[in-house]
Amino acid sequence: MKVFRIRFSYRKAFCTSWLLAFLFLSYWQRIKKNDYAGGSRLVISSNHAEYVLNDNSYIAASSSFENDDLSQSLHSSTGSSTRRRRRHVFNLTEFGAVGDNKTVNTGAFEAAVAAVRAVEGDGGGQIIVGPGIWLTAPFNVTSHMTLFLCQDASIVGIQTESLWPLIPVLPSYGHGHELPGPRYSSLIHGQYLNDFIITGENGSIDGQGAWWWRQHKLRKLKYTRGHLIELLWSSNIEISNVTLRNSPFWTVHPYDCTNVTIHGVTILAPLNAPNTDGIDPDSCRNVLVENCYISVGDNAVAIKSGWDVYGTQYARPCVNITIRNLFARSLISGGVSIGSEVSGGVEDVVVDGLHIWGSRSAVRIKTSTGRGGYVRNISYSNLTLNDVRVAIAIQTDSGEHPNSGFDPRAFPQVSNISFNGIFGSKVRYPVIISGTQEVPITGIEIRNMNLSVTQNKNKKNIFQCSFLQGKVVGYIFPLPCKELVHEI
Repeated sequence: MKVFRIRFSYRKAFCTSWLLAFLFLSYWQRIKKNDYAGGSRLVISSNHAEYVLNDNSYIAASSSFENDDLSQSLHSSTGSSTRRRRRHVFNLTEFGAVGDNKTVNTGAFEAAVAAVRAVEGDGGGQIIVGPGIWLTAPFNVTSHMTLFLCQDASIVGIQTESLWPLIPVLPSYGHGHELPGPRYSSLIHGQYLNDFIITGENGSIDGQGAWWWRQHKLRKLKYTRGHLIELLWSSNIEISNVTLRNSPFWTVHPYDCTNVTIHGVTILAPLNAPNTDGIDPDSCRNVLVENCYISVGDNAVAIKSGWDVYGTQYARPCVNITIRNLFARSLISGGVSIGSEVSGGVEDVVVDGLHIWGSRSAVRIKTSTGRGGYVRNISYSNLTLNDVRVAIAIQTDSGEHPNSGFDPRAFPQVSNISFNGIFGSKVRYPVIISGTQEVPITGIEIRNMNLSVTQNKNKKNIFQCSFLQGKVVGYIFPLPCKELVHEI
């Protein structure tokens, strides 16, 4: 009698998992719609753009977006956001808007928002932005409002600098990120909101950031660039089923907000457009980011909580952040980053199902002496990587200071960071964990890692560790550094 033995191959297992991940992405992009109570769930279907940047211009090399058709009229469906139907529906054209990419529609947006504000006490209102290119300067939004972008609708930010108003610096930063003094408003801006939604049929919001990036590069700006969407001191926020493009600075910046959901969103910028982070939860509570595709010129997601003494005085940590099923690319920075502005503290972060390729790093935590604050109770699982320089990076000596007034004795704490299931190929450095004598890193746990390492001549030192305490569990390849105790 013959006995057949199955020989397990980690290489075959990795190849299979990588193939399944891409099959899932392809399937996810092409789902047309799923009906559920009260409406239809609209899912992105797009050929994601790759961008090229040269010295003189920012060029979209390929930006073909295909949107799914709807079987229901807009007035009978609220798209993906069916948790609350709006009793009042307004079409942007009712307020004189023209979607010809020439007419400046700021007044129409402001009038439509005012109409919604007038019915806030009666369930709020929905503003429908139909097909067309709707040029506008920055405008404010209001509570109990849904901004619905139809298929082939694009809200486009005007490139006239004088039409972007200046707003105060944030209290936890005390300083413009790039320059002292005030900062430019975001294209879509809101403060003290409750119940605000941006959704639709994969319409887009385009910041036309190329002009801002060029001015920044030439050092011609007097103030810090504006975000694409910034919501301050708000609650019950949802952004879903839209494409966000070419932000002048960070793309989505919820600041000191509670209950934020971002799902089914595509965020695009040239891969070396400066500081074009995708999603930056900042001193927020209860944030969910899931099923998103982000390809930008800086961090895909960056979790923050204030800058040096301003952040410690403001004392609003970023707490209970969940990131699931994220596909991301960033040549300049990381897939999911924490910091370096963490002076108010960051804790209870869960990252599950991260797919990163062609990036500088997959996950990164960075802080420095003078920051204060803490980063603790962070969990990463199911990371799939391809062509990534650093899989895991944790640094406690990284980050700029807003001014010379930082406290050199304000030492941050970094503890209880776990990783489980890290697989990939073409990874140059699997782990770089660099604590310092003043700021050691404790409670590191790495389980189940299998990374194919390339382009590294010194393979005996591909784990780089200093001033840390922790352990590795299960199968770990490449071999870990001696500072990490190996438990079977």
